[in-house]
Amino acid sequence: MSTPVLVVGEALVDIVGPAARTTRNGNGKTNATPGGSPANVAVGLARLGVPTELVTRFGTDPYGDQLGAHLFGNGVQLAPGSVDPNFRTSTATATLDAAGVAKYQFDITWDPPALSWSRGCPAIHTGSIATVLEPGAAAIRDFLTSVAHQPVTVTLDPNARPTITPDPVSTWSAVRALAAMSDLVKLSDEDCEFLRPGLSPEEIATELLTADRTQCVVITRGGDGALGVSRDGQVDVPAPKIEVVDTVGAGDSFMSALIAGLHARELLGEKRLAGLTTEDLREVVDYAVKAAAITCTRHGADPPTVAEHTAQWGA
Repeated sequence: MSTPVLVVGEALVDIVGPAARTTRNGNGKTNATPGGSPANVAVGLARLGVPTELVTRFGTDPYGDQLGAHLFGNGVQLAPGSVDPNFRTSTATATLDAAGVAKYQFDITWDPPALSWSRGCPAIHTGSIATVLEPGAAAIRDFLTSVAHQPVTVTLDPNARPTITPDPVSTWSAVRALAAMSDLVKLSDEDCEFLRPGLSPEEIATELLTADRTQCVVITRGGDGALGVSRDGQVDVPAPKIEVVDTVGAGDSFMSALIAGLHARELLGEKRLAGLTTEDLREVVDYAVKAAAITCTRHGADPPTVAEHTAQWGA
């Protein structure tokens, strides 16, 4: 087996309340499902056939047991120290509006085990709360600094959480610092509106691409698809028409499929996206948009497998 992609960040349980429409379970009851943006990305990668290791921390309480079973059951390796019997598993309470769009409130502590990179690991992915909540955020900054000259591709999804970091100016400063250490940055249109109000997605992408290392910026637009911008070109990929159940985990499914698409094209590792063509970018963004669309048709953070993606959209 090839060396796994390394994902660093929070794993928690999403407590999803009833929407103003019928939820997938059909009874309108609250659901507790495994989540956390980085953990969702790790599961999404594993389901798409990419070996994946997750560095996180959760407890051995009932929520932690649920998380562990979910991660192991989907083939995600856990880094040493990720399961801590003295740690209380974090939660996120998601409230769904009439369109199935989720808003979150968090009960979380982020203090990861020791971070290390193994030679041969093609990519490191991080983002979300893990990159802004101390003390773990400092550990991630130090870790990315330590691998700056290693042959590994770094991907970042800030996944802005205004309830955790309400000040967009300081949050954007932190995002810019991490983005400058990343080869690929993924944002949502909501991230853009919060972090850089008044700027278009294209302007934000151009701003991020001024960093020497950053080679590509991808911005998701919900039902309008996604924008991909590299140093060589720009693509605008539409989203397929679907019936949305909820949007929980859709951005994470997108991120995992984006990494999986680049992995399949052997553009990770020491290449750091070198040789990424505009056509490559269009294909991987399209693959990611369609993975997110599948997730939106189901309840909770439930990314597709390779077989499900192929059955729905073809090879």
